[in-house]
Amino acid sequence: MKIIVDAMGGDNAPQAIVQGALEASRVHGVDIILVGRAAEVLRAVEACGEKNLPAGVEIRDATEVVEISDDPAIAFKVKKDSSLTVGLNLLKNGEGDAFVSAGSTGALLAGATLLVKRIRGIRRAAMGPVIPTAGGRAILCDCGANAECTAEYLLQFAYLGSYYASRVLGVERPRVALLNIGAEEEKGDALRHEAYALLKEAGDAGRINFTGNIEADEAMLGGADVIVADGYTGNIMLKSVEGVGKFLLKELKKMFLSGTRTKVAAALVKGDMGRMKKLVDPSEVGGTPFLGISKPVVKAHGSSDARAVTNAILRAVEYAESGFIADIENNISLMKVERNTEKN
Repeated sequence: MKIIVDAMGGDNAPQAIVQGALEASRVHGVDIILVGRAAEVLRAVEACGEKNLPAGVEIRDATEVVEISDDPAIAFKVKKDSSLTVGLNLLKNGEGDAFVSAGSTGALLAGATLLVKRIRGIRRAAMGPVIPTAGGRAILCDCGANAECTAEYLLQFAYLGSYYASRVLGVERPRVALLNIGAEEEKGDALRHEAYALLKEAGDAGRINFTGNIEADEAMLGGADVIVADGYTGNIMLKSVEGVGKFLLKELKKMFLSGTRTKVAAALVKGDMGRMKKLVDPSEVGGTPFLGISKPVVKAHGSSDARAVTNAILRAVEYAESGFIADIENNISLMKVERNTEKN
């Protein structure tokens, strides 16, 4: 398995990116192509204690970098020799099995859509992060790629999330729910009403395991394996989940350090606290897949450290080996809505 890695993308590039990639290669046996300014990448490799490139690791030179200030819609076109553009072209040409970048989300999505292309018949690619719930894990689809959606997009997000949960997370008959302001069928706006009807039709036909509307609190309590949302709503939910997790950990730390008795208690539950911290730490997941692109593309968090990069690469390996894309290609006819009111 060969993973193409954008060595120049992210706040901590190239050092953290290179360190995480080398770890994925050394510990997990993943072949790596590091794409970026060759001299800088080599210096980062040397800073990791490697005098020479390890076996299974290679560098592809790319002289430009897509900056966060660049227009994401055209950055990959304007900077044709950027690490992001070169990496996506390597993926497009079959020189690697997946692409990982911690760079600009908008530029990565635009580049993946126009260079690697969407799966034929998929209207919009979606971001599908795995979030922790009381039931284990759930896919939130979409979480920011598409702020404005049609009901057909939401139907396709349901299929994308369902196949991903089945193939990658190993969930049998994933429960699919529509994120809404109430569980009742009549709740929500016109988009939610129309999407509900399409999802119910697909559920009644046995194509997905649609369980109805779900509120955010019930979703976090494990009420669904796939949470379907437009990107605007989904992003707010995702950031809320991350923020609440950080807030609770901060408050627990303050409580445990407030006195002698609580410090003793903290020592007794240190292992449990560590497990809780890992549960809400985005670095443990590492990356978010762009579902609907014809080849695996994974977005790592912009602030990723080396551990997060390693985990993002492992997510890319899982994605590439899963057979998910073939599932979508073979069942795309189920995901189309032929209506005059739907936008292409």
